[in-house]
Order: sequence, then C-alpha cells, then structure tokens
Amino acid sequence: MTFNGFTKDDFNVFKIDGLDDRMTAIAEQIRPKLAYLGEHFAPALSALTGDEMFYHVAKHARRSVNPPEDTWVAFANSKRGYKKHPHFQIGLWETHVFIWFAMIYEAPNKVEFGKKAEENADKIRSLIPGHFVWSGDHTKPDAASFASLSQDEFIALTERVQNVKKAELLCGLHLDRDSAIKMTGDELIQEVESAFETLLPLYKMN
Repeated sequence: MTFNGFTKDDFNVFKIDGLDDRMTAIAEQIRPKLAYLGEHFAPALSALTGDEMFYHVAKHARRSVNPPEDTWVAFANSKRGYKKHPHFQIGLWETHVFIWFAMIYEAPNKVEFGKKAEENADKIRSLIPGHFVWSGDHTKPDAASFASLSQDEFIALTERVQNVKKAELLCGLHLDRDSAIKMTGDELIQEVESAFETLLPLYKMN
C-alpha cells in the first residue's frame, strides 16, 4: 500500500459507539496504516539504535466491554512483545497523533531508568526540545510540554517512576489532528523520523 497519512475519518473512528463496531473500524481503517509504519520504521530504528527492532501493532485483544480510545504500533528489541522493554510508539487518539519513547509500568528496569533520568535531568533538558511533551501515564491523552515543566516538576516525574508501581515515563511529540490531517504521508514519516532521532538519547540511557 501507499501511505498517504491520516485522515479525518481515521480520527473519527474513536467516536464510533460500541466495542465491535469500533474494533472493526480500527482493524479495517487504521491498522493497515500502522502496519505500514511498522514495516517502514523497524529497520530504520534498528539502524538508529543498534538493536534489532520489531514492530507490534496493537490488537486490543483483552477488551471485552469498553472500546479502545487510542491505537498504535510499538517498536522494541523483542519479537515477543514490547511492554517490558523501552520502546517507541506511533499512534492516534481522537485528538492527535502521538510519537513516543516509552518506559511503561511493565518494564522491570523502569526504576533504574527513572534514576538515570533524574541524575541526567540537566542533560535531558539540553537535548529534548521544549515543544516535546512528557507523560506519566500512557492510558491518558494529556501530556505536558517540556517548556511548561519546571525542573522540580520534571524531577518529580522521574522520582514518581522510581517510587510508584504503576507510574510510567513517556516523552515524545503530539501532532494535533488538524495539523496531522494536512500532512502528506511523506511529511508525516519525516516528522516521525526526526522525532525518533531526537528521542534516541533516552533510549540509549537504558
């Protein structure tokens, strides 16, 4: 297939009522695009990180009642899954596209990563642009721009991931739906490529 970017209809999938209908729309409409991005970026991320990276398109298999509010493709250096590993993601909420580096609560080394992030807070501040965003919970669409976070607030995020079992640390880029809809497939791919290059030092911190 040719990747032409994301459309208004892709974002509106998350307005569809009912688990089955929304899951069908995600599978038919969005998943092929995520699989395309997976095939495109797995070798690129392998070259970038020096690790063999595999892509995993979200299947939402455990859902039985509530329809998914977002969907994604994740990249990790494991064929078996990504949740226990530092990983990258590209995905959609109804409101925006997200491009993440993520260390979520299943990762056994997230405490160690939080310590390194705390110790390297000044360096991270110098490497990650102010318009990139941070989150402590991948299940929520909200995130705070780095420019809006004081150093104390950022340190608090890194401490929380060390001390709270369910806490997470994600950094990346949000593209609001209107901006994303206007982008061609090539433009979106370039944006993701650039974001992954910017986020690479966080991956290398592991």
